[in-house]
Parts: sequence; C-alpha cells; structure tokens
Amino acid sequence: MSGISSLLPSTTVTPPATEPSAMGGRASKSSFGAESTMSLLVDSLKDRLLFAVPKKGRLMEKTLELLAGADIKYNRAHRLDVALVQNHPIALVFLPAADIPRFVALGSVALGITGQDVIAESTHSEQIEELLQLGFGKCSLQVQVPVTGPIQTVEGLSGGRIATSFEVLAGELFNGQEGVDSKTGKQTKVEYVGGSVEAACALGMADGIVDLVESGDTMRAAGLHAIHTLMKSEAVLITSKTPHPSLTPDLQSLIPLIKSRFAGVLASKKYVYASYNIERKYLDKALVITPGRRAATVSPLETEGWVAVSSMVERKEVAKVMDELEKTGAEDILIFALDNCRVGV
Repeated sequence: MSGISSLLPSTTVTPPATEPSAMGGRASKSSFGAESTMSLLVDSLKDRLLFAVPKKGRLMEKTLELLAGADIKYNRAHRLDVALVQNHPIALVFLPAADIPRFVALGSVALGITGQDVIAESTHSEQIEELLQLGFGKCSLQVQVPVTGPIQTVEGLSGGRIATSFEVLAGELFNGQEGVDSKTGKQTKVEYVGGSVEAACALGMADGIVDLVESGDTMRAAGLHAIHTLMKSEAVLITSKTPHPSLTPDLQSLIPLIKSRFAGVLASKKYVYASYNIERKYLDKALVITPGRRAATVSPLETEGWVAVSSMVERKEVAKVMDELEKTGAEDILIFALDNCRVGV
C-alpha cells in the first residue's frame, strides 16, 4: 500500500558489508545474520489494511478495549508503533490523535480512530468520511472566560486575546466581523498554547480561551466558565472518502466488518436483554416500556391469553423498566447481560 514508508521512522539502516556465503549470502543481512527488522516490517505491511489508532491517553485505552471486544488480536513490540494483527490481514499503526485525520485523508491508512474535534481542526475534514460514533472521548470545545472578569460574552472578546491549541476553529469564530472591536477596529488575536491553556487568563496572557472541556472541573478550578460552545465531540471511526487505489476488494471488505463488530461491542455495553411474560391484554402498555432497538419480539405461550416478550433495554434504565413492567402486570422478568451482539449498521 502506498504511503507505508511515511509511517515508519526515517532513519536509514546500512548493514555492514559481509562475505557472500556458499549459498549466495544476502547483502541485506546485518552483522547478526538477520534481515533488518524495519525491512521485514515494511514487507509484512504490503498486503494488510492499515488502521491508525491513538498512541496514548484515554482515547488509546478505550480504543484498545474496543479492539479486544471486536476480537482483533495483535502483538505490539516494545517501542514499535506498528503492530500486526494475528487473525486478520490488518496492521495497527499507533499515531498521535492529531495526525490521524491527515493519514486517513491522504490514503496512507485505510481506517482511523480519533476525535471529531481533531478532524474539525485539521485541514482535511472534507476528505474524511465518519463511519461510526464510538461513544467515548466525549467533550465540548468551548470559549471560557474568568468568572469574575469584565468580559462575559463572545462579542466582548472582540479585539482581545484568545489562547488556544485549536487555532483553526478559534480563528474561524473570531475571523469575521464579530472578531473586530467596533470601537478600536482591532482584530481579535488568536495565540497558540500547547498545554495548560486554562492558566493563560490567570497569567495575564489572554482575555479568554478556547479549549476542550470534559467534566469542567479543571476550568472551575482555574476560575473559568463557558460562555460559548463551538462543538461537541467524541471519538469516531473514520475512513477516506476516496479510498486508495491499492486497497484491494479483500481488504476493502474488512472496513464494514470492523464497523459492524465495533457497533456490536458498543451496543452490548449500552443494552441488556430483557425477557418477561404478560397477559396479551396488557401487551400494548408493556411495549411502550420496552420498545426495543427496532421492535420487541412477541411469542405466544401455551397458556391461553399470555405471551412472552423479549427486548433490548438500555442498561442505565433497567431498574426503572423492571419496576414499570411489574406494575403493568408482567411476570417472570429476567435481565441478561450481553457479551457481544450484531445490531446492523
């Protein structure tokens, strides 16, 4: 697949000269008599689908859990950012989340997992197709200002200073007419800060910040609060809108397979399987309580006028659902955890 070499370290390994053996020694062997690990790795990637995943942080942890649930097995050598999957022709490429949109958009890798905020901040968002929302890494990109400060609106920041690591999105917000102070004519200045953005206001570096917020605890501790939300974000599975021509039909078929497996893993975490018996005359009320993802399964019982109902129920609502079913007249209410499933995506 084109672009493989761009994923690997650029250091050139030049093996020492060796005498040819009686069988015709290979000049590519090192002094230890083994082929370069890097050259072996490049060769092994040629017939594999390349899948970029975050190399650190909470996105990486959740992604690895998702891969395990989807039965994607691999071994990753110490300090090597490429891992070959054992049970599928796939290679995982561990990259910074901010770099993944570019590699996916340019076709260097076929699939990737990263945040929607990172995609929006990149210059390649128009070339990327979002396949599946993954339900983790949820956060909001917000404009935050000091709680006790004189500026409490986005308009009030016009002509001021904004600290952020999201220069593109912040620039889009403040580049229009609303980014110019009507009195002084000064344009709002967006300055890049790589980390600890929340400290910029307290240090006198900025009048406001644009940064990602999860729980909001960090911002509150810094004396800040939100006055505007640019976007909400979560981790997503992505691919290029224009697949690379070297992506063979066999490798292309892995993309919907992975998407389906991921959707099943996510559904099994979100839902449980509920089963109960109820008199048919109460069925309509019960189905309002347990409509299922698409529809409930209803089967007649040997006992006249009774039916068995099976339905997927959101895990977080299960206690409430059981209480309401019991009040409606349901009996033999059973709840089963889902290890995995396929839900159709």
